[in-house]
Amino acid sequence: VQLQASGGGSVQAGGSLRLSCAASGRRFSAYGLGWFRQPPGKEVEFIAGVNWRGDLKHYANSVKGRFTVSRDDAKNTVYLQMNNLKPEDTADYYCAARGNGYYSTNRGEYDYWGQGTLVTVSS
Repeated sequence: VQLQASGGGSVQAGGSLRLSCAASGRRFSAYGLGWFRQPPGKEVEFIAGVNWRGDLKHYANSVKGRFTVSRDDAKNTVYLQMNNLKPEDTADYYCAARGNGYYSTNRGEYDYWGQGTLVTVSS
């Protein structure tokens, strides 16, 4: 599976962005998917995850209520809708896929990674 993230950009605080992560491969619908981010000078952190059926989702406390993860298996794409963005959301955002069908908050448990897409939120 190859993953291609897009949709990053610069936005003012309070604004919104939608990140997309398009995947190649025929088994996309069987993968658990996660979004991670790495703020400048900080460690990679889990943001959101969704299982293979799309009925189990999990969010980091820092984004709960503001971010929504969804998947469209017909388009082999996972999305991260980000609302009410804050300057502390500034980071490189990454998508990842896990072959067992479930998300994990541990980045070491993912099998495939996309390249990052940069989100910059100004105050």
